[in-house]
Amino acid sequence: MKKIINFTPTGTQTTRDNSFAPLLPSEIIEEVHEAYELGITMVHVHARDPKDLSNTYKKDVYRPIIEGIRKHCPDLAICVSLTGRLHPEFEKRSEVLELYPDMGSLTMSSINFPKSASVNEPDMILKLIEKMDQYGVIPEIECFDSGMINYTNYLIKKGILKGPHYMNVIFGNIYNAQMDSSTLSSVVNNLPENAKVCFGGIGKDQLNSNVLGLIYGDGVRVGLEDNLYYTDKVKTTNIKLLQRIRKIMDEMGIPIMSHFEFSRMGFKNLNT
Repeated sequence: MKKIINFTPTGTQTTRDNSFAPLLPSEIIEEVHEAYELGITMVHVHARDPKDLSNTYKKDVYRPIIEGIRKHCPDLAICVSLTGRLHPEFEKRSEVLELYPDMGSLTMSSINFPKSASVNEPDMILKLIEKMDQYGVIPEIECFDSGMINYTNYLIKKGILKGPHYMNVIFGNIYNAQMDSSTLSSVVNNLPENAKVCFGGIGKDQLNSNVLGLIYGDGVRVGLEDNLYYTDKVKTTNIKLLQRIRKIMDEMGIPIMSHFEFSRMGFKNLNT
């Protein structure tokens, strides 16, 4: 079975000092293009203010990133971040949807991180879904534990999440699901039917989560957004992380799902 590679090059926590992540719009476009040629299925992008590299929600910054990726990487599904970790207001979080991206991230509950929190109240989740539906954007459902998966199943059953369904399950956050056999069993046994599910991991858990995503899921979420290291204390690049997971897939005899195949499943905004 072909597997998805969801490429996450930047995130919110990367800086010039702590990583090799692309931060400027031109850098993001160039690195996504390089990853596209290496082989990825979709990309999950964050934007930074070109003046000071701070995280931004502004569509005027996202616009050249989306346009640049579409120019060089046709048919690649582009997911934008709707995170509430830094800009909690609905108007700010949802502004980028007006650019008609293919997908938008949707975290299914509030979560803590070591130095901050991402607040996702039930009403906020529903409002983001409503606006995504308005602009033809597919939710990139993000779950950090079985409770979030349970809420996802509930919204699918209610017809609020209409599909097609794509989900990331992310392991290793100290406040949520860990990378152990009992947790993995609970996750796998409660995944939504007919959803495409990729596994990601925070820090040292990225590699193990990715391998298990190739076995028990539909693919992987990989990139410097979640993990800055190749091995303990050895910083890495996005391309090296992608090369490693591609090598593992080759050794396991697992082909990649192309960006074209993924888009044809409905994960492409038809309004663009």
